[in-house]
Amino acid sequence: MLFVVTALLAVSCHPRLTSVHRGGSMRASAKWVLLPVQNHSETPQAGERVEAMLDTLLRRQGVAQLDKYPPQADDDAQLLSSDRQRYEAALQWARGNKYDYAITGSVEEWRYKSGLDAEPAIALSMRVLDLQSGKVVWGATGTQTGSGGENASGTALKLLDALIDELHTGMR
Repeated sequence: MLFVVTALLAVSCHPRLTSVHRGGSMRASAKWVLLPVQNHSETPQAGERVEAMLDTLLRRQGVAQLDKYPPQADDDAQLLSSDRQRYEAALQWARGNKYDYAITGSVEEWRYKSGLDAEPAIALSMRVLDLQSGKVVWGATGTQTGSGGENASGTALKLLDALIDELHTGMR
């Protein structure tokens, strides 16, 4: 019985990568840009949180030439623009600045489950675009549920770490 409980806990804490697509190899030494991560969850600024984590994780995996899209000039304009508008503007900027790859994605879920334990639940989709061809060269989707004592950011970091490990296997 103890073995079954331990096995269930181990499985529930590990990320579930539901889909990984590899459309070609990528060069870690290329010129990369981090584009806006769209937030489809009900948690404000979840996309920005993922962007901050991605910056660190990508550099740890050897992406040395990593820039971030420029912020919009006016804070009020950023509040009024949608995630999609920010993404499109950043993508156009990245193409104009001759980046090789862009990494982006979306937050599908960033919440705490209801109940006594209030476990964090995170769902993310990530993709890498070859900016010269416009094709998606890597994509992955995953979910992660934490334990009752964990916070959502820590749970998201575990999931992102697993996704970026998958990305790293496609780099040369």
